[in-house]
Amino acid sequence: MPAQDFRAAPPPGPAREPATARVLAARLIAFGGAALITAIGFWQMLIVFSDGIQPLQWALLVFFTLTFGWVGFSFCSLIAGLVARPPVTPADPGTARVAIVMPIYHEDPADSMGMLGALADQLAEAGMSDRAEIFILSDSRDPDFFATETLAVAALRDTCPLPVWYRRRTDNTGRKAGNIAEFVRRWGGRYDQMVVLDADSVVSGDVVRQMSARMGADPALALIQTLPMLVGGQTLFARVIQFAGRVYGPPIGRGVAAWSGDNGNFWGHNAMIRVRAFAECCGLPELPGTPPWGGTILSHDFVEAALLRRAGWKVRLDWDLRASYEGSPPTLLDMAVRERRWAQGNLQHLRLIEARGFTAVSRVHFMIGVLGFLMSPIWLAMILVGLALTANVILSRPEYFPNSYQLFPDWPTFDAARMTWLFVAAMTLLLLPKFVALGRAWRRPLASDVGGRPRILLSALFEIVLSALIAPVQMLIQTRQILEILRGRNSGWESQVRKGSMPPWGLVLRRHAIHVVSGVGTLLVVTMLSPGHALWLSPILAGLILAPAISRWTASPVFGRWARMAGLLVTPEERVPPAIVVASTAHARRLRHVEGSTLALGRDAQARARHVALLPPLPDLPAAERLPAIAAEAKIGAAASQAQALGFLDRAERAALLSDPRLLDRWAALPR
Repeated sequence: MPAQDFRAAPPPGPAREPATARVLAARLIAFGGAALITAIGFWQMLIVFSDGIQPLQWALLVFFTLTFGWVGFSFCSLIAGLVARPPVTPADPGTARVAIVMPIYHEDPADSMGMLGALADQLAEAGMSDRAEIFILSDSRDPDFFATETLAVAALRDTCPLPVWYRRRTDNTGRKAGNIAEFVRRWGGRYDQMVVLDADSVVSGDVVRQMSARMGADPALALIQTLPMLVGGQTLFARVIQFAGRVYGPPIGRGVAAWSGDNGNFWGHNAMIRVRAFAECCGLPELPGTPPWGGTILSHDFVEAALLRRAGWKVRLDWDLRASYEGSPPTLLDMAVRERRWAQGNLQHLRLIEARGFTAVSRVHFMIGVLGFLMSPIWLAMILVGLALTANVILSRPEYFPNSYQLFPDWPTFDAARMTWLFVAAMTLLLLPKFVALGRAWRRPLASDVGGRPRILLSALFEIVLSALIAPVQMLIQTRQILEILRGRNSGWESQVRKGSMPPWGLVLRRHAIHVVSGVGTLLVVTMLSPGHALWLSPILAGLILAPAISRWTASPVFGRWARMAGLLVTPEERVPPAIVVASTAHARRLRHVEGSTLALGRDAQARARHVALLPPLPDLPAAERLPAIAAEAKIGAAASQAQALGFLDRAERAALLSDPRLLDRWAALPR
């Protein structure tokens, strides 16, 4: 798996097939329609200002055109899905060897192993137990997770119908992408295909079978991305995202698949990959320079899809494979942490977008990812420029006769009625995809699956209102993230929060203080200058002023349960849980009874043996590189009990203890 040179020619691969008529039609609808809408928006806004456009008006024209074009593209992309047709699964399942790969990093092992256990059972039922194996690839560095992971894996192995392999890296180079790359380099040659999962995601055994058959039937197909549905949301915030993803996600995904064709994207998980193609094309180098612009490529999945496609391999979003699930961020603050890393990764793509051999559609995927974050500062700039123009009109006295010998006055020209219609058009384009998706759900069994047509309508209205309140907060959060990246601040690498809790008032007031101050300050200024404009800005100002309350209350599992009991924000997967989700919960409950802690290794010789069996051989290192182990051995020798010894050890020394069978035996020999 050689590191790729973005300036060199790609490795050889299959010959690229021309886009089909359906894909070309979808691209015409998506991009041609977006271009037409953008041009109309620019033209109409130009008419609004008439002659003699001032610099601030030019700025507003640019920002409005970008925003209008962005919402126009979202609408046209959804409409493009009307020409899509689902792929066909061949009858022959094939004989490909499949690796189920799950990278983990400081996760709850019971939940992750539970998903793998349920998937293994379904793969065995699908007749794939003789050609599928499971790999748990740990990047955990906190020693508190070491024993919980190994004992959970050992318990999974006891009942799993598939072989289960576990490896924990000590060198975390490349983060998740490096973790997968090391698997490919060390063991990938044994497998034809691999299914990449996140620690909170799973696909059904039937989806794996279908993906394997589809990939086996097309030698040029290198990656199949499924469309994951969000499940398991308990907080109100998670349930809003979950409902929106379930109702709006499928038609949006179908549209993206329609215009992408064989030039799709990769979202990093819930996808099947041809291992040989991935090894040949997707070795990622470190970017020159220091983070956030240099170093490890964070949003590696977009880049890997583009690298596969530039070598001629097909990358496809198979939107019809629905038994694909993942968890959702539980709170607004947790979502902000994830978005900070995504923002940095997507902005890194600006350095790669002109790489040699990338297709035009791959570059479009890059730009969509970049604009997904840049639209927040663009939207903020449009609002600020609009406020500045308003203040300028109110505070300045118009000069009707700028020239001394002028016969007729220069009347101020501004077409307020046209501006109002442009605003209505922009809001229509913004909301129309949701109403199209809602109408689609209304006519299908989905409406009855979520509690009936009235409830799906009420849920959609609730989601629209709450999303409108959260949007300005996310606008400022993402704008701040962009500024931090421009100032050279790195995002770091923190484990993800899967199960949230209601944050205290002190925390939300500190995190959202700038939002409240911005909202109150803008409200006071606008009210003094032009009270009528405050009404137009009320949704934005309300979201900013109420940000602490919204952030805290939407993080409440109690309010989430109330919404479910009221029949709001319910998804079909809640009313009739998928078999894979039910089985995952049962496996996780069983695995949670396995005592997984460092102290358990000292009390139970059998648990210690199971832990040791999953440790790699210790490398022969010089003494200078074994100082934590040397110090741990000395402190264990000075301790009077196991608990006291653990109290003596720092984090690096505890990691050395849990990685060395000899030290574990010495420590376990101490009194409890």
